[in-house]
Amino acid sequence: MTTPSPQSGSEIFAAIVPAPFGAVGIRIADGRLRELVYLPPHYHEKAPQDHLAEQAARQLERYFTEPDFRFDLPLAPAGTDFQRRVWAAIGAIPRGAVRTYGDLARELRSAPRAVGQACGANWFPLVVPCHRVTAAGGLGGFANQDDETGFHLGVKRWLLAHERVDGYR
Repeated sequence: MTTPSPQSGSEIFAAIVPAPFGAVGIRIADGRLRELVYLPPHYHEKAPQDHLAEQAARQLERYFTEPDFRFDLPLAPAGTDFQRRVWAAIGAIPRGAVRTYGDLARELRSAPRAVGQACGANWFPLVVPCHRVTAAGGLGGFANQDDETGFHLGVKRWLLAHERVDGYR
């Protein structure tokens, strides 16, 4: 049996940027950002393959040093009408603040579970800061994951600490 290399799967990314929690894969399609993917630490940096991947990589690096940095990237169309409404509400949450799934559900006249599913379907994490949405009683899930000791919740904890949000370690 062949063991996949640590870089197995990296060919789908136009760049891979090191991050304090691992890495972020950047996917580009038709001159727009198609997806950002949180990657575990075994992924190595991959030089940007085009101008937009380079721009996205620079903006990610800047966010990792300046939590107030605001992304300015052309995003590919994604999501349902409801998901886009949730993502717009998430985009309005300022750095240093969180809102609960229930808060957003009331605002959008929906259900907390539907808001959580829209968060998990976010193609542009960090640009659309879904890590700023938590459960009423704690951290909640992240990227459709809820394993307390798992990689994705570790990323959410790091992002909230980076943005100076207390209480979610």
